[in-house]
Parts: sequence; C-alpha cells; structure tokens
Amino acid sequence: MSTTGSDSSKALDRRDFLSIAAAGAAGALAACGDDSGRAAERASPPRTEPSPEWDEIRRQFDLSPDTIHLGALYIASHPRSVREAIDRHRRGLDADPVNYLDGKIGSNERQVLALSAEYFGVPDSHVALTDSTTMGLGLIYNGLDVSRGQEMLTTENNYYSTDEALRLKAESTGASVRRIRMYQSVESATEGEIVDNIVRSVTPATRAVALTWVHSSTGLKLPLRPIADRLEEVNASRSEAEQIVLCVDGVHGFGIEDVELASLGCDLFAAGCHKWLFGPRGTGVVYASERGWRSVRPTIPTFMADNVRDAWITGSEIAGPTTGRRFSPGGFKAYEHQWAMAEAFEFHRKIGKKKIADRTHELSRQLKKGLVAMEHVRLYTPLSDRLSAGIVCFDVDGMSPYAVVSRLADRKIVATVTPYATPYARLSPCIYNTNADIDTVLQEIRSFA
Repeated sequence: MSTTGSDSSKALDRRDFLSIAAAGAAGALAACGDDSGRAAERASPPRTEPSPEWDEIRRQFDLSPDTIHLGALYIASHPRSVREAIDRHRRGLDADPVNYLDGKIGSNERQVLALSAEYFGVPDSHVALTDSTTMGLGLIYNGLDVSRGQEMLTTENNYYSTDEALRLKAESTGASVRRIRMYQSVESATEGEIVDNIVRSVTPATRAVALTWVHSSTGLKLPLRPIADRLEEVNASRSEAEQIVLCVDGVHGFGIEDVELASLGCDLFAAGCHKWLFGPRGTGVVYASERGWRSVRPTIPTFMADNVRDAWITGSEIAGPTTGRRFSPGGFKAYEHQWAMAEAFEFHRKIGKKKIADRTHELSRQLKKGLVAMEHVRLYTPLSDRLSAGIVCFDVDGMSPYAVVSRLADRKIVATVTPYATPYARLSPCIYNTNADIDTVLQEIRSFA
C-alpha cells in the first residue's frame, strides 16, 4: 500500500525494505525482567553491533549527521516515505485543491484506518483519527459516561494532558478524581506492588481507571495486562453501567512495543503518531474495545461518519453506537499529514514491530546499564524491560537536569528535561540511533564526574 513519490532512485522498494527488516535486529532480543524488576541480575543477550541493515534504515531519516538525536519521545524525524507522501499530497492539494480532495479523501481515510487497525489488531471501526495524544485524551474523558457520585481513579504520575482532561470532566459532571501512589520508589518498584496498589484502591464508586502506559517523568512502563486482568475480576460482579473502564495514555509505548490492544487489556487508548511511530506531526489515534466505545460519546462533530451528516440533512435521528468514525473530530484537516499516516504504519510493518521493539529495548538497556554503573549518576528508570521502554531518566551528582542537558547539547547530543515538578535529565534512544551513539553519550556523562 505504500507509495514513495517521484524520487524513485532514493526510495526503498518493498522487497529491499523487507530484506532489510528481516536482518535488521538480529540478536537484539529483549531481556525479560521478573516481578522484582531486577533484569540487570540476569544475563543479557549480546549487543548487536552496527549493521548495514540498520544503517540503511537510519538513512531513511534526514537527521543532521553531526548530532546524536536522543529526543524521539518529544518529536521525531520523518522517514523518507512519510516525507514524500506529505509532499505528494501537498502538491496535489496546491495544484487542484477541490478535485484532489474530493478524489482522495475517502480512499485515503480508509487506507489510514485499515493500516492503523492492522497495526493494533482491531477492526477499523474501532479506530478514531485525532490530531494528538492530548486531543485523544480530551475526547475520551470529555465523552466518558461518568456522573456525580462516581470517581475516576488515577495516579500521581500522569502528564498534564491526562490530569487536565480529568479535572475538566470532574468540573462539568460533579464526578470526582482520586490520585494514588503506585510505589514507594520508582527504582525499586515491582510489578506486583504496582498492580496491587492500583487494584486495592478501587471502590464501588470507581467508574474509570486512568493510567499512563509509559511515564515520561521516569521511564516506568506499567504492566497493563495484569492490571486489566485484576480489574476484570472486579467487573465480573458489576452491571455494565458500573463497570470500570480502563483508559490509557499510550503514546510512549505506541511505536515501540510489539503488542495489540487485546493483549494490553485496556478499553480506551490514545496516542499521538509524531513520536515513536515517526508519523506526521499533528496526527493521532484512539483505539477502543467494545466496552470502550459503549462507555463514551462523541463530543465534536465528525466528518467521517456519513450516517451522521445524512441524518442532519434529512432531519432524522442519529442511530447506532459510538464508532471510531463517529468519534473522529471533524473539520478540514492538514490532509497531507493525516493521509501520510499510512506510510508511517507501513514503515513499521515493513521493518516489523518485534524487530523495532527488540532494537529499541537493546539500545535503552545499553544506556541504562552504562548509567547505573557510574557512581556519580542516579538512574530512575527501572532496568527491567518489563517495566521500561525507550525513555531513560537520570540525575548527575552536583548538576541540575538543565545543566546536564545543556552540557550534552554542547557536545551535540540532544537530551530533554522532564517537564514535571521534580525534573530529571532524559534520553530516549530509538531505531535511528546506533550502539556507537550510546557509547559516546555514556563517555560524555562519565566525564561529568
């Protein structure tokens, strides 16, 4: 389904990319942490050295070669196929906007929905297209079926977008928001501790559990499946109107982890596509289970569900349940970006979700093990692959996080500071990085002592 634009001499064809993907992450098997989260105590697989296959994948990005880019969690570079798709659609819209839009909108939306649905293992009717994680979370919580006397249970570890969406929902409905602590210390947190603290906090008033899959504040990844399984035990004795809906900000696992919605067990899942998916800026998705869609209502008029506009034209009642198309906010879009989502999903499919997951975890593991071995560094992100993904957070003795990031920037290394009350320095390796990049970063941080 992927299209490559006019510069065919530069673009990889399907056969070439598939052969690259087949060998791209050989040996990059993820270490599997146990419930204690101490994966460092286990033997790790050998490190994958730079390969021609990963080098070719790296060349799909127009990254400045004199800089080590470790900021994919914030905003990512587009691979060539995505850049060319954006440019192709932009040129078409500029040359003949009405005819190009009318001729492409239906088929391109269907393609994006189909590839997005395939990526996360759901029917395409369970996918909504949004502009960002924040928009997706706003749509979920604003449309959630929750009322006065019920509560939305969450944790102390969300980003602003979740907390503000919950606050606005509580303000408009009279429902309450309750925040809990999941662990005593993030470095020593265990899967069992996290799951128990969340599930034990559920009360008869709990209507939704609002979680963040991978925390951008520490790099901790929640064990969503065990949480979902325990919540399902609670739901077994509840009526549908009282069942707990598991809602997830999934952006920092989306594009990294080799999972599908059913394997996570959540009901509503929001993610932007401009980070780890390397997709167009200003794009996002919401995925939902059957229960998820039954638990929310659309709050912004859609342009994607023909039956809704037909009902408006004829003056008839809008019938049927919430679907992804009905949930997708309408309005004219930056169509060249929305339609190029197809190439981002195709890019991942060609490489392989498992290979991307293995490679990202391998680079993050290399970084974490290097940092934890330094006496002047405190690592906050769990070492276990089961409790972490691609974000690595740390402190350097005697330096503020801002000073650490500034000093790395002087060495042409891109890092970020966590935008929270307690800030940390943060690095996020991804598939366009190399093992040599990580070695260089570790050498620089070692010199801060």
